[in-house]
Amino acid sequence: MVSRLRPIWPILTLLASGAMLATAILYFQGMQGLQPCALCLKQREWHWGVVAISVLALIVTRFRPGWTSWAIVAIGLVLLGSAGMAGYHVAVEHHWVIAQCDVGGTVNPGDLSFDNLGQALHPPRCDEIAWSMFGISMAGYNAIVSLVLALASFYVALAGKREQ
Repeated sequence: MVSRLRPIWPILTLLASGAMLATAILYFQGMQGLQPCALCLKQREWHWGVVAISVLALIVTRFRPGWTSWAIVAIGLVLLGSAGMAGYHVAVEHHWVIAQCDVGGTVNPGDLSFDNLGQALHPPRCDEIAWSMFGISMAGYNAIVSLVLALASFYVALAGKREQ
């Protein structure tokens, strides 16, 4: 089973991180109007990294199939970074960790007009949960999915090597 996953694992991680980015950007931000805080944006950077490494892995392993395990481990490491960033955000949301959330959040351009240019802007706060389901925030779901994918990546890389 694992030997069949190895060649397509970069495609699966590309699709998974792409789906997470699309959900965050198109659904939560675009359709629901939830603006991301600074830590949300940092979490997205990790998934853009997974997309980039996955594409690179697809290209490299096409010419160097022996590098497949290393490419999958690299994807797993980036996913582990994503899980760590999301876990940190969960800790900030629950006030387990005090963080200085810099004013790096985005402001909806539709909220700006000549009438309110003198008013203070209030970007989203990192320590407030904007959305949750079953008591788990978006950052919490990101941490869970990223960690599961990271562990699965390591398993596919190592177990697939033993099967060969």
